[in-house]
Amino acid sequence: MSKAVPDDAIWASLPVPALVVGPDDRIVDVNPAGEGFLMSSARALRGQPIWDRVMIDAPLEEAFERARHNATPLFVNDVDVGTGERAPLHCNIQIAPMQERSGRQAGMMLFLISPRELAGRMTQSFSVKSAAKSAIGMAEMLAHEIKNPLAGITGAAQLLSMNLGPEDLELTDLIVSESRRIVKLLEQVEQFGNLTVPDFQPVNVHDVLDRARRSALLGFGAHMQIVEEYDPSLPMAWGDPDQLLQVMQNLLKNAAEAADRSGGKITLHTFYEHSFRLRRSDGSGESLPLQIEVIDDGPGLPPDIADDVFDPFVSGRENGTGLGLALTAKIVSDHGGWISVKSVPGRTVFRISLPLAPKPGAERDT
Repeated sequence: MSKAVPDDAIWASLPVPALVVGPDDRIVDVNPAGEGFLMSSARALRGQPIWDRVMIDAPLEEAFERARHNATPLFVNDVDVGTGERAPLHCNIQIAPMQERSGRQAGMMLFLISPRELAGRMTQSFSVKSAAKSAIGMAEMLAHEIKNPLAGITGAAQLLSMNLGPEDLELTDLIVSESRRIVKLLEQVEQFGNLTVPDFQPVNVHDVLDRARRSALLGFGAHMQIVEEYDPSLPMAWGDPDQLLQVMQNLLKNAAEAADRSGGKITLHTFYEHSFRLRRSDGSGESLPLQIEVIDDGPGLPPDIADDVFDPFVSGRENGTGLGLALTAKIVSDHGGWISVKSVPGRTVFRISLPLAPKPGAERDT
């Protein structure tokens, strides 16, 4: 029989903030995820009153004491939890009496905080990598098995059209146009496999946004109003400027196409969120303080695809390929960042978080 995993290893591996609360409602211990959430070390948190460090917009103290007295679990969903150091997050909370193998620990309670937004970010991060992997496999297969026969079909249709009357030309023109459309689709899929490793360097995200904005206003976004809401003190990001430009152009194009031809407004918003860290599956944390939001006032994402919008071939538009946002998500993932979307009619927000450029002389993994 294999050796049991030590309790401290399980404690450190929990992906959600967890605290042990003593009979006096003071923090006895906190796991690494909890340290990150509360932005303080376990040493500093031990002995602190739980309700001074975890602020919940619900009268929870009495229910908490009843759960302790009755030795029963307590579940509280959809509450805002603040820490005094960061903006409140929408969370679910699970509370349970502590158990030892020899029996219950009198008055000791396990306090789990599940930030719903952060959970969505983690899920998004993993789904992006999975989607990218499947798209690369499809690109390798489709490029070889479909593009060459399509070229022959297109050529044959063009030859046939030379000896046809006007009434039959419509059919050959349809064959040629549809074949070219499929080839274009395959070329977009191939970008997943051909995308090079990012050339990491310090990047001014406002320069990237300005380039994307100018390009949009001269083309697909000429009917839109594009508003800048920049944080002028934003430090440099760590990334590939050309690939990040492609990300911003894709998001702007997506927003412009969502609007009707009479126009609409797109807002480019940047800000710094120093407290945000993305916890990886291996337990490590990554600071992603640079925030970029592309906000449009269009009709919003169809509810049936909102959760899958970054997957390949998922599109809310007729004849859409569903590849622009999938490629965008792959690039962001390759940069070690994350991308998410919140959408209701009249307001859709795509948000990207990126790491800081290292200080001169410091090294950073690429």
